[in-house]
Amino acid sequence: MTREEAKNKIIFALDVDNLKDIDQWAEKLSNKVGMFKVGKELFTSAGPAAVEAVKKHRGEVFLDLKYHDIPNTVAQSMLAAGRLGVKLANLHALGGPEMMEKASQAVRKEFSESERPRLLAVTILTSSTQETLKAVGIEHPVEEMVVRLAKLAKESGMDGVVASPLEIQAIRAACGPDFLIVTPGVRPSFAAVDDQKRIMTPAEAVQAGADYLVIGRPIAKAADPIQAAELIVDEIVAGAQ
Repeated sequence: MTREEAKNKIIFALDVDNLKDIDQWAEKLSNKVGMFKVGKELFTSAGPAAVEAVKKHRGEVFLDLKYHDIPNTVAQSMLAAGRLGVKLANLHALGGPEMMEKASQAVRKEFSESERPRLLAVTILTSSTQETLKAVGIEHPVEEMVVRLAKLAKESGMDGVVASPLEIQAIRAACGPDFLIVTPGVRPSFAAVDDQKRIMTPAEAVQAGADYLVIGRPIAKAADPIQAAELIVDEIVAGAQ
């Protein structure tokens, strides 16, 4: 794997709440990572201007708003995301097949295949444990639920899923080689675990079959964020050899 291929697997999580910080991070890392994640806090604070700020620096955007609502509302939200020009957008697989199907159909109807956003379904959050699931009435094991939701997502027209590194191989086996797997809960060997429960190093996640790695604090909190991003690229390349 080349360094460019490894770099393009990294999605930097923009865990900020204002446009000034976006400009600083996008300028600093636009040549060091493949994409920037705009999540709920940032989008609630800055709105669509957050996406525009990243694109101004020629960065690609993963719009991580995890839609979960009635099917028509989610479909219209995904269309709005596509009109912003984002590369990836997501919803919760727990919203069910009709919600996912309507979103997929709406996006494919409006945009060409080359221009449309790729749609991801969130399976089980990486902060969740077996106890978390039991508390809300889900008795199935975490991995079983993740694979079940991933298969449902694929059948419903999703391009891929967001899932923890520990379920990558099971999802790949169930959903095939072309199904996108975006993986949070990735911590490079030099970084703290923080609040993630089901984690791997970047090299391990890529070896397991992840297409993209969402990484925030290991870069953002590093003394030298640019060097941290480059070290992650080094780990991915070394692990692929």
